[in-house]
Formats: sequence, C-alpha cells, structure tokens
Amino acid sequence: MTTDEKLIKNKLGLLQLAAYLKSVSEACRVMGCSRDTFYRIKKAHEEGGIEALRETSRRRPNLRNRVAEDIEQAVVAFAFENPSFGQKRASDTLRLRGVFISAAGIRCVWLRHGK
Repeated sequence: MTTDEKLIKNKLGLLQLAAYLKSVSEACRVMGCSRDTFYRIKKAHEEGGIEALRETSRRRPNLRNRVAEDIEQAVVAFAFENPSFGQKRASDTLRLRGVFISAAGIRCVWLRHGK
C-alpha cells in the first residue's frame, strides 16, 4: 500500500466515522483533525469521489539547479560511450573536453535519465 493510498484510507475513515457517530465534532476529536479539515475532505469527496482525496503537491520544481541542456546531452552521450566510468572519472574526462560539471551534477543527470 502506497503512502497516497494510506492517506486516502484515513480520509475515508474520517468520513465513515462521522457518519457512524453522527457527530462531526466527535469524529474529528477521535481522528485528531479539525472540523475545517473534515469539511474540506467531505466537499472534495462529494465533488470528485475518491480521486479527489489524493494529495496534490503545490510545490513548484526548482529549475535553478538544473544544468544547461547542452551539458546534459553531453553527459548522457558520454555515459553511453563509456558505461563503466564512475561519476568522478566522467566529470574529469568531460572537463578535459571542455564540459564543466561536477561529479554530483553528473549523478543528478544520470538519475534523471535512468542511467
């Protein structure tokens, strides 16, 4: 069971407990949440069903830490040419070719591209 499914299960449990107890205040006290939260969950469930109870991230991606596209493509191409090189060796070899990126930057590019 994923974290998302656990959160949905807790939210549904809150709604079911309130229906069973016939008291929103009591259900919120037992589950440890506010009445405002209960009514937001209830409204989302009525409008969109279970899918509306999924957590939505409001966080924006931080693109300032991304390397330039040409450097990223050079790292990916180099990884295919030399699959046995590690991060440090790849960084040093690319630096000799005029592509300046740290070993940690190479690792980030590899993780983004599944290498």
